[in-house]
Amino acid sequence: MSEIDRRTFTAALAATLSVARPAGARAAGPAAAPEPEGGLTDVAGVTVGHFTDSRRPTGCTVVLAEAGAVCGVDVRGGAPGTRETDLLNPVNTVEQVHAVVLSGGSAFGLDTATGVMRYLEEKGIGVPWASARIPIVPAAILFDLGLGDWKIRPDASSGYAAARAASKGPVAEGCVGAGAGAGCGYLHGMSRAMKSGLGTASLRLPNGAVVAALVAANPFGDVVDPASGRTVAGLRGEDGKSLPGTTAALLAGEMRSAPRAGEHTAIGVVATNVALTKSEATRVAQMAHDGLARSIRPVHTPFDGDTLFALSTAAVRIEQAALLVGTAAAEVVGRAVLRAALTATGLPGLPSAADLARG
Repeated sequence: MSEIDRRTFTAALAATLSVARPAGARAAGPAAAPEPEGGLTDVAGVTVGHFTDSRRPTGCTVVLAEAGAVCGVDVRGGAPGTRETDLLNPVNTVEQVHAVVLSGGSAFGLDTATGVMRYLEEKGIGVPWASARIPIVPAAILFDLGLGDWKIRPDASSGYAAARAASKGPVAEGCVGAGAGAGCGYLHGMSRAMKSGLGTASLRLPNGAVVAALVAANPFGDVVDPASGRTVAGLRGEDGKSLPGTTAALLAGEMRSAPRAGEHTAIGVVATNVALTKSEATRVAQMAHDGLARSIRPVHTPFDGDTLFALSTAAVRIEQAALLVGTAAAEVVGRAVLRAALTATGLPGLPSAADLARG
């Protein structure tokens, strides 16, 4: 985008990487993110790895379930970019996946899943066929080509690197992985938008269930605190500091030109240790979108590609699993989106919530 001086991105991204922090780390200062509430790796059997490109704000995030996990998906946005989501339909044969990939780079970023497949194949992980193993790796992408040189985007080698980096430790949040180039509040283009990123959160329930979410938040709309409804990042006013609200601006007739479809989205993964069938996992993914609706306004627009996956490692069995897990999933998705905005670091011309809080 011409509004952003592309020559400044290398230095700005280096600064971003230096402050990206694991979910277990506490921020300081008046714009500090709320106390961490866990992360996706709180679900045993799930690991997370990021690849963040040092040349411009883009990257990918890989969620590995090497022992296999039941998976459902729900795609709500009007401009999605996905891979292998048809096989997750409950009527189709494949029951488990071995990884899910979230990537920047728009449609080009879907190539990251190829690198993850190669990594898993080398480890002998996948669906058995003759002497081979075929890894099942669904993926979803977001648009971040407007930040810097669009020809630099995540590819198969990026996916491989993220898979190799996957661990069960605290998940780094902010401008890392698939959230490196994320933003929000695009009604008037990049010049009045804000920086967002990637966030994660989890809940541990009394019956032993763990439900967690990881979201890369790049919505057309604003990010709001689901508890208070307060806008924390999004469309900025003409003064560059106020947050008038995208919904209010739309209803007031402020849209002077049509946004371009496909340039905005929130993509994420919900994971749980609770046993779910494939149809139940799909229902959980559907219910999890309520978390997007609580934390993004407006959401599921014609210009977003909102996609959520739901993984089950099946370690715990409970009654009414889909009801409980789906309810918790909406909670952690909302919190993960909020953390994506609060842990982000701004770029030149694209401030973060922390930047506005500092004045």
